[in-house]
Amino acid sequence: MDSDDFFLSSPASREIPVSPHAPLAARMRPETLDEVLGQAHLLGEGKLLRRTLQADRLVSAIFFGPPGCGKTTLARIISKVSKARFMALNAVTSNVAEVRKVIEEARRLASRERTVLFIDEIHRFNKAQQDVLMPDVENGIIILVGATTHNPSFSVNGPLLSRSLIFELRPLEEKDLVGVMRRALQDKVRGYGDWPVEISEEALAHIARQSAGDGRRALNALEVAVLTTPKNKDGAVPLTLEAAEESCQRKVVYYDRDEDYHYDTVSAFIKSLRGSDPDAAIYWLAKMIYAGEDPRFIVRRLLILASEDIGNADPQALVLASACLQAVEFVGMPESQLILAQTVAYLACAPKSNAATLAISEALEDVRSDRVKEVPKHLRDSHYKGAEKLGHGEGYQYPHNFDGAYVPQNYMPEPKAYYRPTSQGFEKQFQDHLRRLRQRPKPTF
Repeated sequence: MDSDDFFLSSPASREIPVSPHAPLAARMRPETLDEVLGQAHLLGEGKLLRRTLQADRLVSAIFFGPPGCGKTTLARIISKVSKARFMALNAVTSNVAEVRKVIEEARRLASRERTVLFIDEIHRFNKAQQDVLMPDVENGIIILVGATTHNPSFSVNGPLLSRSLIFELRPLEEKDLVGVMRRALQDKVRGYGDWPVEISEEALAHIARQSAGDGRRALNALEVAVLTTPKNKDGAVPLTLEAAEESCQRKVVYYDRDEDYHYDTVSAFIKSLRGSDPDAAIYWLAKMIYAGEDPRFIVRRLLILASEDIGNADPQALVLASACLQAVEFVGMPESQLILAQTVAYLACAPKSNAATLAISEALEDVRSDRVKEVPKHLRDSHYKGAEKLGHGEGYQYPHNFDGAYVPQNYMPEPKAYYRPTSQGFEKQFQDHLRRLRQRPKPTF
């Protein structure tokens, strides 16, 4: 869930004051646009979201991005900037009845004030629940602000998307995360401005690096470090690199199994292999392994790439990928990461050719779009009784009866070159061999 429980209640509520005992990440949530760090592509001068808010032309919007990037924060700020009434629902715990209740109240108050309805994890609403919102979003009774970690193109109804602005939030950069933590250390009301904290640059950088773009995670780690580090003899809280490492524990890589982060990482992995960059390919492999990806899924992609992108430029690529599958199944994780790394490094460095891929694609297109060609009589099966009377097999030349086990003859009614070997790697030998064969004169009988 991308919001804190103190902020979202069910079915809906105005914003609840933050308790002084709330987590640091909750207390330090930005209250104005100027306090927001990061998302310059949306909030920088002249950018769409800032212009929309400055002109008070608020429309329904959907924010999507990873956890801790500020989706809920922006929703809260929007309601303040627009001086609109703010209501909040969480799609995990809400139902149609609760949505209708909020909408009815918004209708009743529509003549006096606008209502911003914030729905966290809006992708959790099914089609019926999303459809309930449609009429009142279209009529402006409610200004919908949805937040989701999923690509809304796949999780939000098309009609609702067409009536909303879509804003993609990005993970916070390390410099922004450092800025978020510095602000918390300096704030005397919400943060640790009155605490004698002495933090090193290395400690701040480490927490920022380990937070993987998640502002909430950075503040949580900072809070743990401050509250659990004993004071020194001078009464100060010394936050060293060692203290920061202990507070962060283990870096969490955000990686869903069937959504954008999954497919984006796999896409980068395959493109790095195709582009012959073993370093990048190993990095994306490491991310998938660290996040717990099924190694069989990884090997399936390697098997496809070995044929699609390497092909006969290095026939051993498919052999090695197949051996990798067998070895991974037999050995299991974590040792299989060594087998995967070896295979990935080989495939990345192998010469590349998609000649076979293009050949089958072109041939399939011809089969789909053209009249299916009949098998020539000299190529038809002649091993059954009566085939000879039909002329099946007549005129067929057995290649092994000729020099080099080759004789020029037509194997299609209208010969066409589908497989065009490249000059890459081993495939160059095919290219040269086929050129020599095709230059041979047809024999006379």
